[in-house]
Amino acid sequence: MMTESEFNFVVDDALLAIEDALDEAESDLDSENSGGVLTLTCESGSKLIFTRQTPVRQLWIATPAGGFHFDYVEKQWLRDSDQLGLAQFLGNALSELTDEKLCFNRL
Repeated sequence: MMTESEFNFVVDDALLAIEDALDEAESDLDSENSGGVLTLTCESGSKLIFTRQTPVRQLWIATPAGGFHFDYVEKQWLRDSDQLGLAQFLGNALSELTDEKLCFNRL
């Protein structure tokens, strides 16, 4: 099991990769990273909220469709329910909320 500092490092790296991908795509999504919580806000007002859950070593994402939990396994974030990768999950979730096709290659 990874240490708390290792967990915080991989979460911070993932959140930075998401923000970088949005910047590179010149996305209309607004992002705010405050206290280690990343909030993406769509033009419609819909939000995706990323929070770290240190005791269980998971990254949780709240979306209009519900809450999702991701584990860091073999250097990638995978949804605990079906092993869907975070990059694909985000691409799908954001395309449903916006007209944008976004790529998250660094995740």
